[in-house]
Parts: sequence; C-alpha cells; structure tokens
Amino acid sequence: MNEHILVEIISQLTTLSEEEKSDIENSFPIKTFNKGTYLLKEGQIARDAYLVIEGCVREYKLIDGEEKTTEFYTENQSVINSSSMKDQSPSEINFVCTEETSLTVLNANLEKKLYEKHPRFESFCRDGVEQMMGQKHKKLTEFITLKPEQRYLKLQDERPDLINRVPQYYIASYLGIKPETLSRIRKKLMS
Repeated sequence: MNEHILVEIISQLTTLSEEEKSDIENSFPIKTFNKGTYLLKEGQIARDAYLVIEGCVREYKLIDGEEKTTEFYTENQSVINSSSMKDQSPSEINFVCTEETSLTVLNANLEKKLYEKHPRFESFCRDGVEQMMGQKHKKLTEFITLKPEQRYLKLQDERPDLINRVPQYYIASYLGIKPETLSRIRKKLMS
C-alpha cells in the first residue's frame, strides 16, 4: 500500500514514529468524490479543508447570477476557505470537483486533536499555510497587473495541464474574460 500523502510530506521535514504516522492517517482520511460533487457551497460554513491527491477542484463565486472562476486546485494543492473555517461564517465561494477527485480530508476538529497529541505538527501546518497565503498574494498581484493575453500565456506556461483539462469557458472565467476573447487570444497565438 502507498504511504499516506501527508505522511510522505511531513516525513520529508522530520522523522515520524509509527504512532505518529498512524495518527496522521486516521486524522486525515482519503476520500474520492465524483465529478460535479460540491465540497463547499456558498452559504455553508466550511468545516473541512482538503489536499488534492488526484483530480481537479474549481473554486468559483456567483456574481449577479454568473459563475466567476477564481481558482483551480490540482494535485498536491490545498483547498481551503480559511475565513469561513476560522470565523465560522458562511462561505462566499463554492468548491466543486471538475473531474473524479481523490482528496485528503482535513477536518478542523480532528486536526485540533492531532495537535493536542502531537504539538510539533502544528508548526508544520502553520508554516504551510503561511507559504500558501504568500503564494496566493503574489498570484493575485500578478493577475491584477497583467493583460488578458499575458494572463493566458502565464497560465499556459505555469499550468499547461489546465488548458486541456477543464472546459474553456472556465478558463475564460478564470482569466476574467469572455469565451470569445479567449478564442481570439488563442487564434492569435497560434498564427
């Protein structure tokens, strides 16, 4: 059997006892969700976070009845609505699987119990969250300053798997443009 992904990740940072490995596996179960399954809907309070093992999760927000894609999460990326989870406030975003997706489920209550039993794990998690938030801030700053064609080229360069993995209208939404504009950009780049 393959080692649990969180055991693999934490083992790269420190040596784990068999008890710690077992506690990680029991605290963070791996589940598979069908395409179209919502992990979180707008208005719900986030109770879980996820780590994508295989598959793709789309984050979107409804604005005037239109879905605006704000992120795609694929292998080894964390899916979390930290403000809803921390403040126990209704989510303003949705998480939906765009394909069959296997995830490690990180439940806040189980995570807290794990930290109580193994306090050293809390710093690993905090460091990971801080790193993730820094990357999101950098990405948002770049997104705001780039023109649509530059955003597409950056996406193509950094995450080429998404171009053929998700419907183009989701890509257009993610780039903040209409599907027709995306078609023009792609046509221009091909010629």
